[in-house]
Amino acid sequence: MSDNKKLGFGCMRLPMKSGTVGMNGEVDYEEFKKMIDRFIDEGFNYFDTAHGYISGKSETAIRDCLVKRYPREAYTLTDKLTGTYFNREEDIKIVFNDQLEKTGVEYFDYYLMHALNSEFYKKFEKCNAFEVVKRLKEEGKIKHIGISFHDKPEVLELILSEHPEIEVVQIQFNYADYDNPSIESYKVYKVCERYDKPVIVMEPIKGGGLINLPDTAKKILDELKGGSYASYAIRYAASFKKIFKVLSGMSDFSQLEDNVRYMKDFKPFTEEEFLAIEKVRGILKNQDNIACTACRYCVEGCPKDILIPDLFACYNAKRQYKDWNSNMYYVNSTRGRGKASECIKCGKCEKNCPQHLKVRKHLEEVAAVFEK
Repeated sequence: MSDNKKLGFGCMRLPMKSGTVGMNGEVDYEEFKKMIDRFIDEGFNYFDTAHGYISGKSETAIRDCLVKRYPREAYTLTDKLTGTYFNREEDIKIVFNDQLEKTGVEYFDYYLMHALNSEFYKKFEKCNAFEVVKRLKEEGKIKHIGISFHDKPEVLELILSEHPEIEVVQIQFNYADYDNPSIESYKVYKVCERYDKPVIVMEPIKGGGLINLPDTAKKILDELKGGSYASYAIRYAASFKKIFKVLSGMSDFSQLEDNVRYMKDFKPFTEEEFLAIEKVRGILKNQDNIACTACRYCVEGCPKDILIPDLFACYNAKRQYKDWNSNMYYVNSTRGRGKASECIKCGKCEKNCPQHLKVRKHLEEVAAVFEK
C-alpha cells in the first residue's frame, strides 16, 4: 500500500446542479467529469463511495463520470457494506452485486465494513459479514478488506484483535478531534499504529468546520503564509506516519484545484506548523461552548452513570461545526450508560467540577439538542 499521493476523492459530497442540494439533488456530471480529469492528470487515483451516499447517486455518478471514461487500472475504487442495507447473511451478496452494477466495475480495490461501532459490529458478526467478504475476496471481487470506524479505541482494539484479515482502517481524524473525549481520534489512530494498519482519514476538515475558523485562529495560520485553511487541516492529517489516504469531499472545481496544489508534492508538517495548530486547537476549545476540560471528576459517583464530558464534547462539536457525526457519537456515549435527560439533579458532579460548571443546566441543553 505504498503510494506517495495521499489525497483521496471522497464522493459523499459532489458538485450538484444549480438549485439542487442534499440527498434529493442532482449531481452535476459535467463539473464532476472536469474534476475527475484534473485529479487523475495530477497523478491522483483514489475514489471513495458508499451505497447510501447522495441517495445512491454517488455510485452511479462514479460509473458514468469515471468508470465509463477510464480504463480500470487508471483508478482505485473503494465502496462499503452499510449495516442498514442487510439483515441476514444472504442479503450481503445481493447488496454487493447491486453495488458492482451501480458503479459498473467487476471488482472493488477496497471494500469496507461501514461505520462500525460496538452495536453495528454485533450485527456484522451475527450476519457473518466478515466471512462473506472474505469469500468475495477469494473470488477476486475485492482486493483489500477494511473497516470504517466510529467509536472508542477499546472497541477498535477488540475488532482488530478478532479480525486479522482487516487490511486498512478508515477513521475520523482531524486536529479538532485529536483529543475530543467523545471521539478520541488520536487514541484510535494509535490502535491502528499498534496493529500496523494503514489509515484512511475521513472528515479531515470536520465537514468544513476547520475552514470557518474564528478570526484569532485564522490569524495564527495566516502568519505561517503557507496556504488555505483547508490545506492545514488536510496536511496535518496526512503528516502522521500510518496515514495512507486523506479523503476530501470536494464540491466544486476550485476546491479540487486548491487540494491538488498542495498535495501533489506533499510536504509533511513542520514543527512550527504543529505548534501553530496546537494554538488553534486551544482557541477552538475555548470558544463560546461548555468549557469542560474532560478531567472526568464529574463521572465518578454519578448515580445515573452519565459520561458527562463525552456528552459535552458532542454538544460542542454540534454547535461549533454543525458536525453531523456528533449524533452518532452521542449514541455511542450513551449506549449502556445514562443519557443527558436522565440526570436526577443530585449535584454531585458540580461539587466535583474544578471548572465550577453548571453541569445540571448544561445537561438540559445537551438533551434538548440530541434527544428531541
